[in-house]
Amino acid sequence: MDKYYVKPIREKKNICVEVPGSKSITNRALMLAALSDGTCKLKGVLFSDDSRAFLDCLEKLGFEFRVDENKKEVIIKGENGRIPKNNVTINVRSAGTAARFMTVLLTVCGGDYRLESSEQMKRRPMSQLLETLKEKGVVIHCLEEEGHFPLEIHSKGIGQTDISIDTSKSSQYASALLMAGAVHGMKVELTGSRVDGAYIKITLNMLEQFGIRYQQEESRQFSEGTKTYVIGKQRFSLKEYDIEPDMSAACYFYAMALLLGVKSRVKGIRLNSMQGDVKFLYILEKLGCILKEEKEAVEIDASAVKSYAGMETDMSDFSDQALTMAVIAAFAKTPTKICNIEHIRGQESDRVQVIVNELQKLGCKARILEENGSTNVLIIPGVLHGAEIETYNDHRVAMSFAMAGLKLEGVVIDNPMCCNKTFENYFEVLDSIY
Repeated sequence: MDKYYVKPIREKKNICVEVPGSKSITNRALMLAALSDGTCKLKGVLFSDDSRAFLDCLEKLGFEFRVDENKKEVIIKGENGRIPKNNVTINVRSAGTAARFMTVLLTVCGGDYRLESSEQMKRRPMSQLLETLKEKGVVIHCLEEEGHFPLEIHSKGIGQTDISIDTSKSSQYASALLMAGAVHGMKVELTGSRVDGAYIKITLNMLEQFGIRYQQEESRQFSEGTKTYVIGKQRFSLKEYDIEPDMSAACYFYAMALLLGVKSRVKGIRLNSMQGDVKFLYILEKLGCILKEEKEAVEIDASAVKSYAGMETDMSDFSDQALTMAVIAAFAKTPTKICNIEHIRGQESDRVQVIVNELQKLGCKARILEENGSTNVLIIPGVLHGAEIETYNDHRVAMSFAMAGLKLEGVVIDNPMCCNKTFENYFEVLDSIY
């Protein structure tokens, strides 16, 4: 499918859907299970380009596992911090989590590796992490552009050491170090603007769930905005782990409730989710929706919302929904300002610029504001109309801008199958709501 022609919805009909497992939790669970001592069954696994890339890397590295996509399960034999094959080539494709997690895993455990990737991943910066690892004696050769994939790693292992990492541009570096810390023991100092970020909280929660002990070190010598975690060398194991449904995926269908003035339920979603995007549901509540947790789902009820005003919101900690917010802002009565999203410039696309580019195609005014060190986007509603949306091979662009076509005639999504990265059947699920 080269293009997806979105059909406007004319009649109000409530939405009830299921979404796949969390990408963030799936790839963390795969890494922790591989590092554990024993066999672990992962349930509710997301199967997508990103998770398949991670599984392919594990297979190339010699890990044994069994996959049952129908049951959404992976049973993986952990090697207690050992990599079975330590002189191989792996390909992380376009998976940012695989790129960051594998780079740390291989350097911590040791060996000689070549890491390849897609052209898209080659454009994403890695220099901060690579320089940090080089300081610990790891030999890393970037084979094309310095600070980017592809690369070669030659490591004797990293352990019993202190590592400081800045979380401002990507918290995945920190998460990777925290998970790999149990192999030989490590003190990980987090600095920057996102030391308490949602994805770091997911990682810390999962360390505890897998039985990894750590301590948060408190000392006056550390400046405000710094957190330090001490992970001792240890064996850990877990027989079974349930992966939450993907809150990022669910948010598109919750946002549709507001756009269409209907109720939307996503099965398996809980308000106590450890995923940071749960905060987006409270944004919808502020815009007039009723938020209700049921036994088997969370419901957003926008049936009484006739119109809604724009708002100013800091999305630094749930920025995967910045594009979703941008689309619903286009249909608001008044302007919306999305704040503190500089870090999404370096994701699958420059999502800050994409918001401006694609909203303008729909007839909405939008511009980037650089204010006091913060990157913000101001969105001013206009006279909206259909347009062909470029997706930049970015799954979140495709999924969020498809929502606009539920209200507008003539919205076409180019390259819709880029959604395979995290949500392979997104457009099938979207078709099911008609």
